[in-house]
Amino acid sequence: MEILLFPFLVGLTFLCAVGVGMWLSALNVEYRDIRYVIPFLIQLWMFVSPVIYPVSLVHEKYRWLLALNPMGGVINAFRASLLGHNPIDWFLLGVSSFIIFGLFLSGLYYFRRMEKTFADVV
Repeated sequence: MEILLFPFLVGLTFLCAVGVGMWLSALNVEYRDIRYVIPFLIQLWMFVSPVIYPVSLVHEKYRWLLALNPMGGVINAFRASLLGHNPIDWFLLGVSSFIIFGLFLSGLYYFRRMEKTFADVV
């Protein structure tokens, strides 16, 4: 039954990627040095995301920190949806979804605001 959540999770991943992409592209136009920081940020983000390690390795006391990572709950729900070994952590997915929607909307707002000056800067 959890497999029905899979398209929703793909949509959340898409919104997260587009939101981060809009933020970083607008910042890259405004501040040219951002392009050197982006690979470091992506690598750091991969290590703090539960891709290699399961969420169960994180102590219960610090699991809320994992929820602040927008992809933390989504990756955990992907694992639960596809493998079915563990139940879906709805709190973690809810917090991640809220952060992803905020990231997308703020990235859209910032990109649209900065878009007016793109031609002047480039």
